[in-house]
Amino acid sequence: MPEYLSPGVYIEEIELGPRPIEGVGTSTAGFLGETLRGPQEPRFVSGFEQFKRLYGGYLPVDQSTLPFAVDGFFQNGGKRCFVGRVAAGDAVPMVAQYDGKIQFSAIGPGAWGNRIAAKIEPGSLQDPNLPPARFKLTVMYWDTDPPVSPPVDPTNPAFITDPNRRDPTLLEVYDNLSALESSLDYFEKRVAAGSSLIRVRKIGPDVPANLPLTMLAGLGQPGTDGSAVTVTDYEGKELDPLPDGTIYKSGIKGFEQVDEIAIVVAPSHERVPDLTNRLINHCASMKDRFAVLHSNPSNDTITNINNIRPPQDTTYAAFYFPWIKVFNPLINRDSMISPSGHIAGIYAKTDIERGVFKSPANEVITGSTGVEFQITKAEQDLLNPRGVNCVRVFPARGIRVWGARTSSTNSLWKYINVRRFFLFLGESIDEGTQWVVFENNDERLWARVRQTITQFLITQWRSGALMGTKPEEAFFVKVDRTTMTQDDIDNGRLICIIGVAVVKPAEFVIFRLAQFQGGSEIAEL
Repeated sequence: MPEYLSPGVYIEEIELGPRPIEGVGTSTAGFLGETLRGPQEPRFVSGFEQFKRLYGGYLPVDQSTLPFAVDGFFQNGGKRCFVGRVAAGDAVPMVAQYDGKIQFSAIGPGAWGNRIAAKIEPGSLQDPNLPPARFKLTVMYWDTDPPVSPPVDPTNPAFITDPNRRDPTLLEVYDNLSALESSLDYFEKRVAAGSSLIRVRKIGPDVPANLPLTMLAGLGQPGTDGSAVTVTDYEGKELDPLPDGTIYKSGIKGFEQVDEIAIVVAPSHERVPDLTNRLINHCASMKDRFAVLHSNPSNDTITNINNIRPPQDTTYAAFYFPWIKVFNPLINRDSMISPSGHIAGIYAKTDIERGVFKSPANEVITGSTGVEFQITKAEQDLLNPRGVNCVRVFPARGIRVWGARTSSTNSLWKYINVRRFFLFLGESIDEGTQWVVFENNDERLWARVRQTITQFLITQWRSGALMGTKPEEAFFVKVDRTTMTQDDIDNGRLICIIGVAVVKPAEFVIFRLAQFQGGSEIAEL
């Protein structure tokens, strides 16, 4: 109780009743794989144009299908994702120094950094009669090497008539930068906050001298791509600190730092030994996300159809077959890719439009022009009980996801929507009841916890996530002396038991037809 020492009127704020639980997001995906360029720490992306600006465009499908998967995610209704670029452990970033005052480094490893050029000139607010205090930094990047080195400056008026000109793929301008660390325009922070190409570091006092447009690799260490990526590279590592001191991790370890991710996709997981198991283990250990897996590519339906089955018995993943065809602008014809990214977009769209309790199936795969081969009903009769979700072509109805099962043999968890809804419930209740920790473990706290969870579950029931015509048929919440012993209470344990009746998908729709003779007699079925 507050301590009152003098007469007067005192106003106290108190809490009555339950605290509301807000449902966590379930539609944010995490994509792991190789890209043309970009940083290695997971970055938030809200559209494919933003992805291209940060990570570059499409790559040949034999190198990486990640750009196609991200594009398919957004085409199919996805709104938000994180991208974790994977690079070889021995890949090296471009690093260059100039004037003893500034160091440039590509934002990520690889030979792509060798195609970055920079120019330094006085800032537009720089007084020409005073010592240099402000400067302007222009950074450019080309997807392919410019015709000449140094490249023709596109900011020069003579660029238009120069036969060796080539427009840069990406151009960034940072004006009126300062070398003072106390300034809002301090160049390390300004560039770190806005650049998709480089990071800069102050290595000497004062403003760097003017620099004509120069390929930065010629001023220091060129970048290299290194060897082929391995499962260790996908697993990730701790990265060098950013200018503000923040330390990120790459790969799966980087995804562990991102709580928002609910769907995990590695579009080329079949190419890297043991990566599939690492993805499943990641989801199982985090207990708040679900992996979208796919089969190996194959063109032999007869010899391979009997061998198609999920790679592991797990409730934290779903398995899809076969691959799909998409238009590849690099070769102006269709290419075969895994369906994971497109299906993850369907997951996200279903979550947004209906809810995580709706199975992400019987949806058209937007952007797909065909399938690896067509699955017949007889073949799916073999695959569906195994937990293999098929992508099928239906005349006049398009290419659709025709399966809604997890990779588990446990009948309680065989449906994707049931598994993901429980992940949603667990994460929402966990985040919404953190206030309970260290409260007095008595009947009053139990009542508040029961009310808090009950109100949250009523909301889910009203949204259509739970069975029953009334809340009592949809769920129960028990937290009292029947769920805890005195030993539990003495050892600081509050135990709440929650039961929910989750809706299941109508996987088999059966209409029973019979001849009816009419009249007053009705056949009993």
